[in-house]
Amino acid sequence: MSSPSIYLVRNEHDPEQSYHCDALASCFPDAREIQFSAGERFDPEAADAVVLSGSTAGVYEREREWIPELENIVREMVDREVPTLGVCFGHQVANAALGGTVEAVGLTSGLVEVTFDDNPLFDGVSPIVVALHGDAVTERGEGMETIATAEHDPIFGTRHRSAPLWTVQFHPEITREYRERLVADFDWNEDEHSFDDVAGERLFENFRRLAGVEQASV
Repeated sequence: MSSPSIYLVRNEHDPEQSYHCDALASCFPDAREIQFSAGERFDPEAADAVVLSGSTAGVYEREREWIPELENIVREMVDREVPTLGVCFGHQVANAALGGTVEAVGLTSGLVEVTFDDNPLFDGVSPIVVALHGDAVTERGEGMETIATAEHDPIFGTRHRSAPLWTVQFHPEITREYRERLVADFDWNEDEHSFDDVAGERLFENFRRLAGVEQASV
């Protein structure tokens, strides 16, 4: 039996900021990486599951031709019911592709507390998560429902009503390993939280289960 075809779509255009894509790739070691912002493309029909990474680009930067192209692919994946997970920019581009609105809202960087709906994507996931974004979905895409909220962002996670599409604004892939860089690069704020409270990687296991692409044990 062949392994499932998982595509990790890397959307970071700035090589200096690609560490979050590297972190996401480490959570999906069996995935084929697609350097989408650099011009590489893939056939959604060949995918068993797709993960859309974050990016320092804004969905509204329409001069970046790869962004409308990615939106077209998102719509095709919804039509084909390809299991898809969007992270940060991936959350934003998925909602924008379905007619939602994404706006610049100012930088949020730190550990924040999230309220999760009763959705299997969040089984065992800590409500303390890593937030690192300057844009937000201010109006959901057609067919999308809110499944996570934060004090500063009422649309912090979404799920499509009929297609297997889930999105989160936060970064489940970022762990304590990256804390030094986050503190150096951003006005990083942990409030009363710490990385001891963070357990975001479980979300990827849940997505694999929901998508039917569990990683084979070695």
